[in-house]
Amino acid sequence: MFGRKHRDYSPDEWEPVVRSSVCTGEKVAGFRNTHTGIFEDVMLIRAPSDLEEFRKAYRISADTKIPTIY
Repeated sequence: MFGRKHRDYSPDEWEPVVRSSVCTGEKVAGFRNTHTGIFEDVMLIRAPSDLEEFRKAYRISADTKIPTIY
């Protein structure tokens, strides 16, 4: 499940988001389809460095805000 590459990240179809569990606080970075709202997880976020690794892997600029969904 985690550690896989998203098939084809297209900013027109997919937006980067972090999904956070209300109960446990666990955070998962992935992409949400802008048309259907379906979330595909990519990697577990344990530290801020993991989020930076996610940004680098998918070439997401530092000034792009990644929203958190619950």
